[in-house]
Amino acid sequence: MNTLPKDPVMLLSFVNTHLRDHYPSLEEFAATYQVDAADIVSALKNIDYAYDPATNQFI
Repeated sequence: MNTLPKDPVMLLSFVNTHLRDHYPSLEEFAATYQVDAADIVSALKNIDYAYDPATNQFI
């Protein structure tokens, strides 16, 4: 995840903003940034956030 913020709170904001504005799914976001979606899910799980595909955001 070299191109993404390392701080989990900043990562949350970055990912949710991009999901809202540019990507219909976490998988498309991850493919664009060439990262594993599971790594994002894991990093944000550490701060008690989970991906909700119905709303396409971490809540």
